[in-house]
Amino acid sequence: MLCPPKMRCERARSELASCRMTPERTRPPFVADERTQLLGWLDLQRALVHWKCEGLSDPDTHRVVLPTSPLMTMAGVVAHLRWAENTWFEVLFLGRPADGPQFKVEPEDAEMMVDAVPLSRLLEEYEQQCAVSNEIVAAHSLDDVGTHPDFGAAAATLRWMLIHMVEETARHVGHLDAMRELLDGQKGYY
Repeated sequence: MLCPPKMRCERARSELASCRMTPERTRPPFVADERTQLLGWLDLQRALVHWKCEGLSDPDTHRVVLPTSPLMTMAGVVAHLRWAENTWFEVLFLGRPADGPQFKVEPEDAEMMVDAVPLSRLLEEYEQQCAVSNEIVAAHSLDDVGTHPDFGAAAATLRWMLIHMVEETARHVGHLDAMRELLDGQKGYY
């Protein structure tokens, strides 16, 4: 029996999303300019986010493994990282409106509340947000400072923001690594 056209399209989209390749995990060159090194390390950490999520079932991506941190799920961390990229590069650096879920006062950590969102969609949104961030970085000097008038952190240079995003992403890759081992025993680095 053939599926109705809409169902065939949704199934094809789902199958395509599950076939997406994990970004290549490559360290930056030993000798390179500062921008290449900073973006290289950040892109490696971003690729590790994808790798840590590879092959997980959707229920596992939303499973809580740290009882005192109910929002700390694989899916929740991916969503948080997407919005962290948005915050630092689009909002604080470029001065765009602070209107994402990460700016909600209540509920706290709203950007991590993604129980109904498939991991494939969250990873795609994260990848798109990282591409936007890379475009912003490519178009500006590392010495340029943020422009948002309402946040003190906007006074940081783009260089500082890049270093911070390497730290932020790497820290959460560590969380993903531990959660993945608790979920299904998979472990490994690089």
